[in-house]
Amino acid sequence: MELDFLKSLFIIFGLSAFVVFILGRLRVSSIVGFLVAGAILGPHGFSFIEDVHKVELLAEIGVILLMFTIGLEFSMKNLMMLRSQVLGGGLLQVILTTGAVILLSFFILKQGLNEAVFDGFLVALSSTAIVIKLLMDRAEINAPHGRASVGILIFQDLCVVPFMLFVPVLAGDGGGIKEITFTMFKAAIVVGIVLFAARWAVPHMLHEVVRTRSRELFVITIILLCIGTAFLTSKLGLSLALGAFLAGIVISESEYASQAISDILPFKESFMGLFFISVGMLMNTGFFVDNIFTIIMVVVGILILKSITGMISAAAAGQSMRVSVQTGFYLSQIGEFSFVLALAGKE
Repeated sequence: MELDFLKSLFIIFGLSAFVVFILGRLRVSSIVGFLVAGAILGPHGFSFIEDVHKVELLAEIGVILLMFTIGLEFSMKNLMMLRSQVLGGGLLQVILTTGAVILLSFFILKQGLNEAVFDGFLVALSSTAIVIKLLMDRAEINAPHGRASVGILIFQDLCVVPFMLFVPVLAGDGGGIKEITFTMFKAAIVVGIVLFAARWAVPHMLHEVVRTRSRELFVITIILLCIGTAFLTSKLGLSLALGAFLAGIVISESEYASQAISDILPFKESFMGLFFISVGMLMNTGFFVDNIFTIIMVVVGILILKSITGMISAAAAGQSMRVSVQTGFYLSQIGEFSFVLALAGKE
């Protein structure tokens, strides 16, 4: 069984390296290469990999490490500077996108109100992993449009929690204001713990670890903080990615943030490739060919709608027209959390 898994990893990395190399020669992003490799490898391609679940587990680690490194680069001071983007731009983007999709689904697609609201939830979310990977590859993470995009993405990730809680309500399976309020209360507690840890506990602990002069102990401690915080937030009903981001924020307040980034970076790059490959494996080529015109119309519609709502939201948060247009383009796709939400809705 172990050898089968190693064989799968060998095939995944081998084909991915080849595809990314070929597309790199054509000046195509490595993300596209990973997605194409996943589509070829997956059960709907040539079925080289049939157990997609194992790959998805490793891919989840990639998302955690990605959000952790982003948190390392966004200290509490920087996050407070982004509050207008997170609260103002993020809230407006989610409201505009959800509202527009509800109207389109209800009046044009003739869906019920609950189904239309659910469609709005799905489309409102953008891919944090893809956007941040693109921004980092282009060294634009600290550019005005990069910071605006990240601020809105942070708010979208926070919205995953209430969206997930509203799914059983929309389906008529129970749940309600009491459960939603309780989860929000837990989220507030988690943020409070993070603020306390960032100010007092973690910097002192890291200082003691560094005094041992053991690089191995330092790396293990950093990974423990990252995965431990993600696990804690997951158990409290929040997302793993949000927990990892908060862990990064905590460590960013210490003087060892730069060292943590350099030590974690190799792990992040490897596992992030697996994340994009696992997304590519979800591609059902047969369904795509049979419904190509419908899919193209839906995709183009979503890209246009989300570009406009993202642009309006960034402009409302005080960005220039040029920065707002760039932000709208970066936020124009649907995110990985939409897959999670869609599965919950399907059930």
